[in-house]
Amino acid sequence: MSEHWSGERSRYGKTIKVDNGIKAVSKRGDIGATWWSRRFIEVLESFGMGGRLTRGRNYARQGQVLSLSLSTSMVIALVQGSRPTPYKTRIAIKSFTGQEWQRIEHALAGKALYAAKLLAGEMPPDIETLFASLGLQLFPATQRELTMDCSCPDWEVPCKHLAATCYLLAESFDKDPFEILAWRGRSREDLLERLRMLRGTTRAAVVREEAPPLTRCLDTFWQRQTTSNLSFGDPTAVVRTDAVLDQLDGVPITVGRTSLAEVLRPAYLSLKPAD
Repeated sequence: MSEHWSGERSRYGKTIKVDNGIKAVSKRGDIGATWWSRRFIEVLESFGMGGRLTRGRNYARQGQVLSLSLSTSMVIALVQGSRPTPYKTRIAIKSFTGQEWQRIEHALAGKALYAAKLLAGEMPPDIETLFASLGLQLFPATQRELTMDCSCPDWEVPCKHLAATCYLLAESFDKDPFEILAWRGRSREDLLERLRMLRGTTRAAVVREEAPPLTRCLDTFWQRQTTSNLSFGDPTAVVRTDAVLDQLDGVPITVGRTSLAEVLRPAYLSLKPAD
């Protein structure tokens, strides 16, 4: 620990507690309820950040993070420490290029189940394999892909303020897996629109297998069909109440200059999923 940091610590004393911060959902144990958020934490720990991340876990659970925003390539948070002015943390990752996203979108459009799972609040379990087949990594492969900084005087990276930000970022991935893709350069709205366009242009080229005539399947028509090969997804996944709006294929209705889907979205988001 540097003399500068020791002086700052003695000058400002204990951490200033706040009442209106963002508190981690997890109260004990590991943070991350889904495989993809846990995978993100595992990646950070693989960079030798495990011990340093632990220091920020209590900060995340105590609600010391005042705000957290995610945009293309950048996560910014304000974290209350021992100074009166909150510290500003930033976590940046390299976004995929336009050409890389075109390849990703074509691969996703070819697998309708992927879009369905994302809309249901799930990250497809083999999506990392899909990215790897394109020569890409969804999660950072090396520490060099991440840039972290904090306005606090601690010279360690990540400091506990950055660690708290990482934990809350992981929990935001729990709530909406689209945020992982947004961090890499494609917002939810842009990605879904491009997937709709790609599916629309390829739909006409898809040759559907015709159902056999009824006279050829009378012996099996009334037999119970097995569902052993069907997958109904993760029953514990959080389902967005507005997911149905993202499946509307360009309804040509607007209110003012706003699409009907976006007008209805606040109402759908206010609904509580059925238990």
